Amino acid sequence: MLTIHGPCPDSRDRLRLGTPGEDGGFPDDAVWIDMLRPTPEEDRRVERHLGIEIPTREEMHDLEPSEIIYTENGARYMTARVICQSETIVPRLADVTFILTEKALVTVRYDEPGAFAIFLNRVTRPGGCGQQPEAVLDGLIETIVDRAAEVLRGVGDRIDVASRRVFAGRGQDVERGGVYQVVIQKIGQYEHIISNVRESMVSVERVLLFLSANYTRPKKAQTGFSAEWRSAVRDVQAIEEHATFLSNKLQFMLDATLGLVSIEQNKIIKLFSVVSVALMPPTLIASIYGMNFKTMPELDWQLGYPMAIGLMILFAVLPYLYFRWKKWL
Repeated sequence: MLTIHGPCPDSRDRLRLGTPGEDGGFPDDAVWIDMLRPTPEEDRRVERHLGIEIPTREEMHDLEPSEIIYTENGARYMTARVICQSETIVPRLADVTFILTEKALVTVRYDEPGAFAIFLNRVTRPGGCGQQPEAVLDGLIETIVDRAAEVLRGVGDRIDVASRRVFAGRGQDVERGGVYQVVIQKIGQYEHIISNVRESMVSVERVLLFLSANYTRPKKAQTGFSAEWRSAVRDVQAIEEHATFLSNKLQFMLDATLGLVSIEQNKIIKLFSVVSVALMPPTLIASIYGMNFKTMPELDWQLGYPMAIGLMILFAVLPYLYFRWKKWL
């Protein structure tokens, strides 16, 4: 599917949306061609219009690190990984290729990241976007960075909730171990999200650094965007630092949770140890009087059985009282 964006006639700071004509042609004033799951025929139309090559889905996915960003026939090819389906439990990453030419910006994608829908809604408002391909690219990257920051902020809020649940859990829940099991599962999910955000921002940062270092203002453009891209690089680096902070926080939570699990396990082992020690003297007494010797004077006593039971109870209570006196229980 192709979506064409060109200057809106009634406002200098808005973009209008359209589709290719019946003859497959494109408006001369189109500044952004958004290709969502393009067909081979749509690829050929755009290639004829701009004189560039459109990468296929397989080529986008199998790019070597050195091929993610390159220049060919005056066009800049940049592939970044963008957060997709951020409303799900664990968002995934979608490959998006940006092709910047002097005539138009082309975006090739096979998923629908939320940042694109947000940007489209923004550019239809007054002051939403400029009329150069570079302005569209700048706005898109800014929206992608903002969306990643939102996802990271949401993860931070959920980490705080999980942290309070661990360190202020009800005793009954803690004893059952339900809190710890859920929290460990959540920690794995949150770490996956943070890793995806970090990976996305690393790829976006490479794009921004490439643009900042290699971009030259076209003759028809009145202003450049190097300052905006350098500012976006600082925003991306701030998000990466925030992701590092959250990762460290998750590591602390994981260590604390595993430590609390060990404490609960030690309590159980301690209880079994106390019970074992308390039952050793009664077991010894029962073993003695259970031996099959004919000459055992106590067997003929009338009070022999009550005496044996009393001794077993006494030597079971004494270790318990001793443990309580030593504050081991």
